[in-house]
Amino acid sequence: MHFTSEQRLDDGVLEREFTLGEIPGILWTPTPTPASAPVPLILLGHPPLGLRGMYPRLVARARHSAAEGFATATIELPGSGDRPRSPAAEQARADLRRAMEAGEPVGDEIVDALVLPMVDKAVPEWQAALDALLSLPEIGGPVGFSGGVISIGIRLAVVEPRISAAVLFAGSFVPRALFEEARQVTIPLHVLLQWDDEGNDRQAALDLFDAFGSKEKSLHAHLGGHAGVPQSAGDAAAQFFTRHLK
Repeated sequence: MHFTSEQRLDDGVLEREFTLGEIPGILWTPTPTPASAPVPLILLGHPPLGLRGMYPRLVARARHSAAEGFATATIELPGSGDRPRSPAAEQARADLRRAMEAGEPVGDEIVDALVLPMVDKAVPEWQAALDALLSLPEIGGPVGFSGGVISIGIRLAVVEPRISAAVLFAGSFVPRALFEEARQVTIPLHVLLQWDDEGNDRQAALDLFDAFGSKEKSLHAHLGGHAGVPQSAGDAAAQFFTRHLK
């Protein structure tokens, strides 16, 4: 991990940009951070729209988490931002857009082609980032995962034992294979669902929640579209992490 810039935000949160090989990322830590008491970490997931485009929402979440005593970090997803594009993923994205604009069902083959390769590549990158972040003296466990592409969150919850709890947003297409992986998830889950999400199959989201194998899981549904998540949902997610990571 190589830090490339550093600034202190007006509320005292320390923001540091870094690179991990070819992967850009951002780390936010509350200050002061006593060396004798490393803080818990939340990994901030996000849609594949690029860190620059997502920055206002990410930094707002980071500041909220810092006020609760958490460090937060995020990395650029494969094929997003300035990272190389995959022709197959671009074709799948075009097929998805065409089907949705035509009001046609989105077939499993489109979802698989778009999501599965991204999950296969992104999850090891998140794990490498976690290795580097937990080596910093100011950061310790436990670790949570919050938001972003729900399929990435599912896979991480299955394969990464250092993640103790997750907040997942039911707002993206999920391959059928990931439904099977969801049955292996055992960590506490807090799942957000926008009831009128124009890009999400509500019944599929409910079926996925039912599939999760966690003994402790809660579904928080709110009226409104994809971008209409209320502030109260963020507050509830923060309380969830406070219970499970502190």
